[in-house]
Amino acid sequence: MPVLFDTHAHLDSPQFDEDRAEMIARAREAGVELIVNIGFDRKTIPTTIALAEEYDFIYAAVGWHPVESIHMQAGDLEWIEELCQHPKVVAIGEIGLDYHWDTSPKEVQHEVFRKQIRLAKKVNKPIIIHNRDAHEDVIRILKEEDASEVGGIMHCYSGSWETAQQCLDMNFYISFGGPVTFKNARVPKEVLANVPLDRLLIETDCPYLAPHPHRGKRNETAFVSLIAETASQIKGISVEKLAAITTQNGKNCFRIK
Repeated sequence: MPVLFDTHAHLDSPQFDEDRAEMIARAREAGVELIVNIGFDRKTIPTTIALAEEYDFIYAAVGWHPVESIHMQAGDLEWIEELCQHPKVVAIGEIGLDYHWDTSPKEVQHEVFRKQIRLAKKVNKPIIIHNRDAHEDVIRILKEEDASEVGGIMHCYSGSWETAQQCLDMNFYISFGGPVTFKNARVPKEVLANVPLDRLLIETDCPYLAPHPHRGKRNETAFVSLIAETASQIKGISVEKLAAITTQNGKNCFRIK
């Protein structure tokens, strides 16, 4: 059975309140060895830490989501910095820019994004980037803030190969989720085909973005196996080899021994 690493999940989502333990058990049965769960605001950061403390194979990332930027208050950045000392916190994220949902003004998003990149460099943690409809500004800010010092992950990558090359040059891994399995996902499949194997990651972003054939339904961590299958076909290697490589890449990125 392939050994899998779901590098981006939201297991503390209310959508799992009825069957969280069973859902995590299904992931283990599907070969999922490691999970990084994402805490992205005042509400989800504590529940993410709690999950990481409950399960030895679950790690945590903590950060402030761009959609929530407007709600970041004095002291929140210091709180995230303190949590970075926790032995199960392996990254700052998800952070970045989101121009799809008009909830936080762009200038506020930019400020919160820059502050968290600087914090990541201070505490020496990789960053997990959320980028929706903001490719140019994300790349520009990453370059201006010298984010290559810490690197990290372009989460659920949706941009072009040209943009991906700039991310690779800045010490980032490129991660693919459910959308790469969709029949009409021409560009993501082309990008995945070009990303070097040693910089490739897979994720679910569950409960969102379920892969084919579950598209439109609740996603869960076990479905990372379906993403591995698609990625292995695109790369022309066995699913076992794809899973082993992406699992080791995730361990390298998050410095998990």
